[in-house]
Amino acid sequence: MPRKRVIGNWKMNGTIASNARLLREIKDDMAIAALTIDAAVCVPFLHVSETQRILTGTALKWGVQDISAFREGAYTGEISADMVAEFGATYAIVGHSERRSHHAEALTTVGAKALRAIEAGITPVVCVGETLREREDGAARETVETQLLAVLDSLPADQMHSLVLAYEPVWAIGTGRSASPRQAQEMHEFLRRLLRTRSESLADTTILYGGSVKPAAAADLFAQNDIDGALVGGASLEAGPFLDIIRLAANHAGA
Repeated sequence: MPRKRVIGNWKMNGTIASNARLLREIKDDMAIAALTIDAAVCVPFLHVSETQRILTGTALKWGVQDISAFREGAYTGEISADMVAEFGATYAIVGHSERRSHHAEALTTVGAKALRAIEAGITPVVCVGETLREREDGAARETVETQLLAVLDSLPADQMHSLVLAYEPVWAIGTGRSASPRQAQEMHEFLRRLLRTRSESLADTTILYGGSVKPAAAADLFAQNDIDGALVGGASLEAGPFLDIIRLAANHAGA
């Protein structure tokens, strides 16, 4: 069975004081202490050290929102996977649509970042998803297939099982819109079939849904056969909604 996970993506938000307060509110909740699923927050680079200090010894894991495609060298402003690993990070988001669009990240770049993460002992959360135009044109599956296969082609066969996949329809990110449970399930099922074409063992890959995930919609999403949790954006910036989503995922994991 795929491991159930809820991962918060804070994006470029917060201050030292506000982030510390949020982390303490989350980690002090009894639901976190008794977690039966994996829960984590992916924070801005500058806040990784403070996050490590606050969360060490708790059930809540932490990660980052991007890493470099390079191991080391003259890459001003870049942060390597090995550097991130020194701070105990479990996850690194790679290929988020905002990175693909705002920073023109190529398919091969996303694949290289996933490989760098795995080499450093970090789980890459590989994001795939179509734009509204691609969905309306009937090209949604073609788009996510191209994105996923580019990453799989970058990884040795024995390392493909080390990734987490996140389906994030671009038209639902930060818009308040969300794919219907049926739409999300159809794409998750398609992605799982694609993974199986590489290896039957990849059928147990965790596939998360992301795209304006809120507690009100999470229960129906988690009830779908191929949705293994969520990559949560705005709702992860408040302890209450984020904890509600974690509880809902844990309930379905135990069902």
